[in-house]
Amino acid sequence: MFARVLVAIPSSDEFVYRIPEKMSLSAGCRVIVPFGSRSVTACVIAIEPEFETDYTVRDIIRVVDKDGPVFNEELVSLARFVSQMYLCSPGQALSSMIPSGRRESDSSLFEYDTSFTRIETLSDEQRHALDTINSEKGIYYLYGITGSGKSEVFLRAAEHVIAQGLQVIYLVPEITLTHQLSQDVFTRFSGRVALLHSALTPSQRLKEWHRIMNHEADIVIGARSAVFAPCARLGLIIMDEEHENSYKSGQTPRYHARQVAQKRCQMNGVSLIMGSATPSLEAWNMMERGLITKLELTKRVAGGKRPRIDVVSLAGQDRCITPYLEDEMRKTLLSGHSVILFLNRRGYSYYYHCEACGHVIQCPHCSLAMTYHKKTGLLHCHYCGFSTRLDSTCPECGCKSMTVAGHGTEKVEEEVRRLFPSARIERLDADVATQDREKVRQVIQDFREGRIDILLGTQMVAKGLNFPRLSLVGVINADSTLSVPDFRSEERTYSLLEQVAGRAGRYDESGHVIIQSYRCADRAIQAVLSNTGRQFYAQELEVRKILSYPPFRRLTSVVLRSAKQEKACTAAQELASVITSVIEASRLEKTVTVSGVCPCVIEKRASSWRWQILISADNVRASNSVLEKALELYRIPSGVHLETDVDPLSLL
Repeated sequence: MFARVLVAIPSSDEFVYRIPEKMSLSAGCRVIVPFGSRSVTACVIAIEPEFETDYTVRDIIRVVDKDGPVFNEELVSLARFVSQMYLCSPGQALSSMIPSGRRESDSSLFEYDTSFTRIETLSDEQRHALDTINSEKGIYYLYGITGSGKSEVFLRAAEHVIAQGLQVIYLVPEITLTHQLSQDVFTRFSGRVALLHSALTPSQRLKEWHRIMNHEADIVIGARSAVFAPCARLGLIIMDEEHENSYKSGQTPRYHARQVAQKRCQMNGVSLIMGSATPSLEAWNMMERGLITKLELTKRVAGGKRPRIDVVSLAGQDRCITPYLEDEMRKTLLSGHSVILFLNRRGYSYYYHCEACGHVIQCPHCSLAMTYHKKTGLLHCHYCGFSTRLDSTCPECGCKSMTVAGHGTEKVEEEVRRLFPSARIERLDADVATQDREKVRQVIQDFREGRIDILLGTQMVAKGLNFPRLSLVGVINADSTLSVPDFRSEERTYSLLEQVAGRAGRYDESGHVIIQSYRCADRAIQAVLSNTGRQFYAQELEVRKILSYPPFRRLTSVVLRSAKQEKACTAAQELASVITSVIEASRLEKTVTVSGVCPCVIEKRASSWRWQILISADNVRASNSVLEKALELYRIPSGVHLETDVDPLSLL
């Protein structure tokens, strides 16, 4: 007997190995095989009784998955789609889908928040949405303000599907959202729930994987990679907070969960339900074109209303908290309500510079300014992790005039503690979360139950969380996302501010949001202020159309990196020339163009110099075929690494 296998290498070839006589093996298992001079893990996609060849077939060394298969034929087909769509090999795609654990271990699933409770009586809007979803298979989008009960519609749709003996995949963008949904889901579905998330060890994740394959779970909740859950009876995929960037993978294969979910639902003939208060521009465009059915939820189910929103200029201010925000915080605390302060920058200050010559201390491994963290007394690079001590002498001019500038969450915390010494204050950002996951959970629970008055932090306090006592939300500096040199910066800023604003006033009419900015007239800020999201989407689509940016054209980013700057530059220019030649030879000049060959915005990262080729096309199939042909013709020089990203969310 012989096994056909896929290996996680950048090659589309299948390989054949002999199954030793006493070895028990079935398709869908992983095995260890000899591959050249080394041993590698391979995925068995088929068992063949005979195989003719003119070379010696080597034996499989051992079976990894002795408890049974970890993937099925559908996942193999899905891997081939991912391979074609995102320019990787089928072996790389399939290997990325499967948990890396080799044996199961017992896992006590973490404690669950109780913020999501069942809504017994649906609103007219919720009932209409649910009836529409249950009546016909299709792609649906719940476009609803924060607090409008999208989750209840999701869960009831899941109940309807599970009652038919089918399985549901429920995607959430972050682990905090998974916490919030969990208790409600466990109660509703009699414990037949599988959780797939980053907090599980590989072995724990494998145990959940086997439960799904053995039909012991009716609903699978997880982040991005849960879209690959091995549901043999898939009946529905739900994608909450569809706009979130975390649904896009940052490593090979660089897939987007929305695109994979659409393909998987198409393969199985089942529905996909997405939802958000701030849809991605791609999803909005599909709704406008009628490719997705839009179902609107305009009212908050708990009776609250949209908060009062003020925009305050930071011009001339020498501190993080403006006098107006300070006064409103005092009023809020005196009334017994709580405050959230949001800033999308961690650390104390985001650059360390010389007042005499203006020199800014950059990371020696990245072309980025170092961030000062007062707690550690060090300068940190948030991209590669490098850290170093402060030096009071400028390395450029020799003056002892080095100082910090800008403010991060640490500095905001320091100022808030000075202004409100008797308030109970906590900070949540990546620094805190990395050190202690349990503390994140405890802080969120304490804030919800009134043991914390002021919670400040980055995006993890801004979205998806439900706080009944919360009355005031302060955005310390809305410009932190606007200043990013990327064509999506306006969209991201609008989405983030609208989501932040959605935290306040969810249960009563006391909600108040204060947005501090140097650019108060910006389109994204004004759209949040005036509650004109539809107009913002229309304007942003018009700008994208004029500039031939997504969703009107598809982009592929090709990054070549090397430890030597000249090598990366030369390789990028040579490959771009080959791509242009392929486009001309294929007569695709009107369909595919090379729109840029230049250093990346962050030219140096983790000691690698990076150059980018940007390919713009009418459709992915055309650009992928051109790039594949070009890579067949051009041999990447040694010491140069190539990374491709189809439909990139960021061009940094």
